[in-house]
Amino acid sequence: MLLVDTNVLVDVLENDPEWADWSIGQLRAQSKVHRLAINPVIYAELSLTFSTVEALDNTIEELGLVLIEVPRPALFLAGKAFVRYRRQGGNKNNVLADFFIGAHAAVSRYPLLTRDTRRYTTYFSDVQLVAPERA
Repeated sequence: MLLVDTNVLVDVLENDPEWADWSIGQLRAQSKVHRLAINPVIYAELSLTFSTVEALDNTIEELGLVLIEVPRPALFLAGKAFVRYRRQGGNKNNVLADFFIGAHAAVSRYPLLTRDTRRYTTYFSDVQLVAPERA
């Protein structure tokens, strides 16, 4: 199983001029090695670009993604990592999703396909990241 971060999927869905090719290539390559998965946090983030649940669910199916639950130990770890972030001077309130995703990958020992490595390497250093070299 490989967890796919929201930014990679948004690249594909919005045909990002800088990142779509990389993201599509990685989804194709990784799907040959891993089952591609998202969790409810990623699902919720993706929902912002869809008008209906059915449209989102169809897209998830077309991309070959499976929706998996976040284990409770990962939810706990996400909260602890977020507290550490805030104590270290982090002031953004909209980053909690990254902590849920990183903790899920850490607890479940899933690699994570992402372009945004900064928080994951800082707070979940044991997670194997599949990321571009210049991210």
